[in-house]
Amino acid sequence: MTRYTSYRTGDPLADTRAPAGPVEQRWDRRRFEAALVNPANRRKHTVIVVGTGLAGGSAGATLAEQGYRVVQFCCQDSPRRAHSIAAQGGINAAKNYRNDGDSVHRLFHDTVKGGDFRARESNVHRLAELSVQIIDQCVAQGVPFAREYGGLLDTRSFGGVQVSRTFYARGQTGQQLLLGAYQALSRQIAAGRVELHARTEMLDLIVVDGRARGIVARDLVTGRITSHLADAVVLATGGYGNVFHLSTNAKNSNATAIWRAHRRGAWFANPCFTQIHPTCIPRSGDHQSKLTLMSESLRNDGRIWVPRVQGDPRPPGAIPEAERDYYLERLYPSFGNLVPRDIASRAAKSVCDEGRGVGPGGQGVYLDFADAIARMGRAAVEAKYGNLFEMYRRITAEDPYAVPMRIYPAIHYTMGGLWVDYDLRTTVPGLFAVGEANFSDHGANRLGASALMQGLADGYFVLPTSVNDYLARTPQEQIPLDHPAVVEAVADTEDHLNLLLSVNGDRTPESFHRELGRLLWDRCGMARDEAGLRTALDRIPALREEFWRRVRVPGSGEQLNQSLEHANRVADHLELAELMCLDALHREESCGGHFRAESRTPDGEARRDDERFAYVAAWEFTGTGAPPVLHKEPLVFTSVHPTQRSYA
Repeated sequence: MTRYTSYRTGDPLADTRAPAGPVEQRWDRRRFEAALVNPANRRKHTVIVVGTGLAGGSAGATLAEQGYRVVQFCCQDSPRRAHSIAAQGGINAAKNYRNDGDSVHRLFHDTVKGGDFRARESNVHRLAELSVQIIDQCVAQGVPFAREYGGLLDTRSFGGVQVSRTFYARGQTGQQLLLGAYQALSRQIAAGRVELHARTEMLDLIVVDGRARGIVARDLVTGRITSHLADAVVLATGGYGNVFHLSTNAKNSNATAIWRAHRRGAWFANPCFTQIHPTCIPRSGDHQSKLTLMSESLRNDGRIWVPRVQGDPRPPGAIPEAERDYYLERLYPSFGNLVPRDIASRAAKSVCDEGRGVGPGGQGVYLDFADAIARMGRAAVEAKYGNLFEMYRRITAEDPYAVPMRIYPAIHYTMGGLWVDYDLRTTVPGLFAVGEANFSDHGANRLGASALMQGLADGYFVLPTSVNDYLARTPQEQIPLDHPAVVEAVADTEDHLNLLLSVNGDRTPESFHRELGRLLWDRCGMARDEAGLRTALDRIPALREEFWRRVRVPGSGEQLNQSLEHANRVADHLELAELMCLDALHREESCGGHFRAESRTPDGEARRDDERFAYVAAWEFTGTGAPPVLHKEPLVFTSVHPTQRSYA
């Protein structure tokens, strides 16, 4: 075994913050046991929040409302441009307005099952409890959720559930929720309790005496490198889907903040747990830099199908009903088109691999609204999905009211992230990770409409309790800007950027990013096997070595330089990708979005190995290219017992 596929196993890991006792009582007990900071003393403390999406915006606003001084950073020109704005379909909550059997326990059960029993019960139950409060919070902020004729908030269904619990604002739910958090944050900015740094990117974590005490950041307009100190640091920077190059994420969404924190001692959990979204517009060529998501909510009324015969050249309208295969309805009659994302994605890949895909290269399936239009009328369909249909028309020049949409799976969300305990603390004291930046709530597969729920739960409700407890129990001495640890972190950042600028090679950062993304998609995408993962683990270190010999970054660091920004992020992707593949290689089972071809049931579904792999894999960084250390956190189930997932 080469060093690239080797690791050593370290001490086991435990979440010591989660209280014992019935899962239904743990959050109340933790809140009561948490230490408090006197309101008059909170203004003496500074908290850095990196990111202004749903998790970061809600966290910054709430901490400032509590009285803390918040210093907040975003790489966009405004918090309103955070990628949370792109979330379309909705947000889950166990309100049971439809009286269809929903409850906190059912949401808890669906989420644990949907994650293929690779999430903590404590975290998931807390998320289900807080879902009810999130809706009340957002309604109070004026978020314009859709309403029924009688005035109650409307809901719809998403994949992996048999109840209607997803609250929505047409196809703009993320945008409306983000505006709610943004107005709360703006109020605190105007009050002087939040200091906002826009167009600024975190490039390193400052650790003093083993505790996170600040960050090193770069002004993306002027290139100026600065250090910022605080008593605690919160990372709310989203996931790492852009390591695949083509994903549904905004191009500014990147993994630099969490990866640099990992290099400074924060362990990385379950990096191979990446989600493929089944409902995306297929790629149209090598010119693309990203992919476009079509909301999962479309699967409520759209029917997914492919021709029954391989290579059928006829347009969809010429294929009669008897010659269509509504394969999700056939394979999973209980859930039909609303099976979880991992199952829908693999099913689409399977029919395309059989030669029954549609569109250029046969890389697509139909999402057809003909039946819904006939049943409801075009006006009703337009009222529910009009902006999504318009977006599809503008991108593809096809009218989805007249012809079926073409969709295909794409990289979307990452369930892996920095390891955190029940209090959202990483393994670096004083460093917290919230939202998609941590790994904690979704296991091996996230159910649709749960990302917004987790981000707001972490920011509005969990983090304020956790930060209070940490600051109340941790004496904080003043750290000067000339402290050796601060000076060293700044120097490391400057050296790293100068090295990128000095290579002066013959390949663009984009060319490396594209090659890495294709390698990951082919070898660590919807299906993985040992041979493919070993191929990737042989190629990635060689590609990284070539990057540092041949990358060309024009311009300088003392100016706006998007090529430098990109190169800096690709350098991190080249390290993270290796850990992702190693994690996928070591986990010799299939679960959720992690599908090992060697581990499947006789009917082709994912086959878990609970005896060997019912744990969180938390990886400790030991150096670039050096074997990392694997720490295992056993998963214990007392309320929802692991079974083979079935959606038939």
